[in-house]
Amino acid sequence: MPPVPAADPTQPRSERESHRGALFVENVSVSFDGFKALNDLTLYVDHGELRCLIGPNGAGKTTLMDVITGKTRPDTGQVFFGDRVDLLRLSEAQIAEIGIGRKFQKPTVFERLSVRENLVLALKQDRRVRATLRARLTGAERDRMDEAAVLIGLADARDRPAGALSHGQKQWLEIGMLLLQEPHLMLIDEPVAGMTRGEIERTAELLQALAGQRSVVVVEHDMEFVRSIARRVTVLHQGRVLAEGSMAQIQSDPRVIEVYLGE
Repeated sequence: MPPVPAADPTQPRSERESHRGALFVENVSVSFDGFKALNDLTLYVDHGELRCLIGPNGAGKTTLMDVITGKTRPDTGQVFFGDRVDLLRLSEAQIAEIGIGRKFQKPTVFERLSVRENLVLALKQDRRVRATLRARLTGAERDRMDEAAVLIGLADARDRPAGALSHGQKQWLEIGMLLLQEPHLMLIDEPVAGMTRGEIERTAELLQALAGQRSVVVVEHDMEFVRSIARRVTVLHQGRVLAEGSMAQIQSDPRVIEVYLGE
């Protein structure tokens, strides 16, 4: 792994000097053909926190995730992982290597392979499918894979083809694959879209179990689901943070009701 550039010690660290968080997004702006997708946005996420990110379509949620993972470079602002790693100086691959994982809304599992084989692919650094599947697992690797299978509720389905899983189970499998890459920060985009009510409840339990040892940021539109897991909620609107706080505070904020909850 290439060395990770640290923050410039000659630059002020503002909130980072007194706040030992996992993620610092400070005064970030992104424009696309004159449209400001992010507009001087500032966001802090603590170690071990489960944060919900909500807002109307076009609020900037996806663009924010793109910036954090290196897919999009902002016009202005700073983005730090911990208090010293400057994410704007890293490539997408380097950002993934230092422990930031992202799960998109549509699951991208290998449907012709079994649940077990999907997990093995996530576990091994060699991404050549045939070489990876033929490689012998160590006892520690096997234990990690088994623990992930139990956590995502697929221990009894390890030999089933991933294509035979329900939509919700495919989502859980991809979360398990992400976990095996040992991320410190997980970005999860609309995990319950298209799920049954039972699958939504199971997903809520899973995400709550993930927080604590790692930080988890969840983007979601299903407000019942958000209420079931929310510890702290950030509302985006027109590329800015409109409001932030507990679910009770967010639900009673007249600005949020006007632009989002009242829809």
